Amino acid sequence: MDRSRTPVRVRRTSRSRRTGLLASLAAALTAAFTGAPPAQAATPPPAAVSCPAELDGKATCYTGQDADGAYYAIAVPEHWNGSLVVHAHGGPDLGTGSDPARSVDDLARWSVMVKEGYAWAGSSYRRGGYGTRMAAEDTENVRRLFVANFGKPRRTYVHGQSWGGDVAAKVVEVYGRRGGPYDGALLTSGVLGGGSRGYDYRVDLRVVYQYYCHNMPRPTEPQYPLWQGLRADSTLTTAGLRARLQECTGYASAPRERTALQQRNLDDILAVTGAPERTLESHLRFAVFTFRDIVHDRLGDRDPFSNEGVWYSGSHDDKALNAGVERFAADPTAVRDLSYDSDLTGKVSIPVLTMHAIDDPTAFVEHESAYRATLRGAGRDRYLVQTFTHESEHSSLSDAEYANAIAALDGWVRTGKKPTPRTIADSCAAFDRTYATGCFYDPDFHPASYASRVRPRPGGLSWPAMTAAQAKRWSRIAGVGIAP
Repeated sequence: MDRSRTPVRVRRTSRSRRTGLLASLAAALTAAFTGAPPAQAATPPPAAVSCPAELDGKATCYTGQDADGAYYAIAVPEHWNGSLVVHAHGGPDLGTGSDPARSVDDLARWSVMVKEGYAWAGSSYRRGGYGTRMAAEDTENVRRLFVANFGKPRRTYVHGQSWGGDVAAKVVEVYGRRGGPYDGALLTSGVLGGGSRGYDYRVDLRVVYQYYCHNMPRPTEPQYPLWQGLRADSTLTTAGLRARLQECTGYASAPRERTALQQRNLDDILAVTGAPERTLESHLRFAVFTFRDIVHDRLGDRDPFSNEGVWYSGSHDDKALNAGVERFAADPTAVRDLSYDSDLTGKVSIPVLTMHAIDDPTAFVEHESAYRATLRGAGRDRYLVQTFTHESEHSSLSDAEYANAIAALDGWVRTGKKPTPRTIADSCAAFDRTYATGCFYDPDFHPASYASRVRPRPGGLSWPAMTAAQAKRWSRIAGVGIAP
């Protein structure tokens, strides 16, 4: 690697680390609002800044903004092993521009990678809102920026978390050819069902919620089709959504404090949709606000969702529910554009290791079944190893497991010897002696099919949802997909 291109390191301070990081970006933000040349005019080199507290004395950290306007953060450990982890964050966040704090926060959150000796680079993406291919391009851009300023790493791994798992999987398919810039991928808690099918359970939640609650919209408010999530000009806030959910179900109250109707509404909604009670509000937020972003801001008010042919069951009166729930059919061009942007083809040519909590309440573990079926359908499942843990979180699993996972992937790439869920589980104890966060692997676990958790739409049982050949044909259509 070319260490001669590494910028001069600066001494870190132990005070006000996060404040210093954000303050160092303030000048860039000020320039943007005072008529300075746009980011495309010049791309300044990464600026050395104070590291997050988790990396004090362990690394040198940098931030900056790329040519497309995406803020990023980079860390190079004091004892660098020569390899790089490029991180794709989850979400998507719904802000209009790139959030300079996001990549800094992600660096702190994934500091375990740096502690293990890997350099780390993460993009905040050039804007908020949905756009998997855009986020994949921004992830690739930060990798290129790292190489331009620090030299080519020995090996490069892409890591995606949550929706970032879909982003990183898209990086693998678009940029991860054999002999290309990426050597392997780690997908943790990934939303791996793709956009055209991966949100069907939230479509179901949206219509089932409205059937029981009648308050989003209320009968006295302007009406709109529920596939929009929320009408474009609505001023509803997340606090307002929580208030309406509480009004209908009493979800935030102790069971003894709910009315009989609230309890029945809550029971029916949970039973029919399969949403865990503890994440009901976050799933509904996505089905309201993120659906609005997808439909209105990204697809020009075209409907990519359908619930035609779906039979809802588990309520106290399924017949009445199915007779009264709102139905709609998708616009084929909207389905095409969402699919092209975020569905996966399974065209994988490098090792991919996944890790998922069995009781993940946000990205259900059955997403892993969809991903395996996708690679199997493409004849590429030999590149995949999946691991599962007895944990009940989505946002963060055990640091010992993350350290173990990146080491297992690195060993696979270096030696060519494919690990098994059992060998990965057995190797975790060595890392837990350092991190003391526990090892919870279940090497014998196999998730049920995606259709066992999410009611399939007609034609929705075969994988991949979008073949590589189909993606190639669609790529020739002007304006296909979601604009950056």
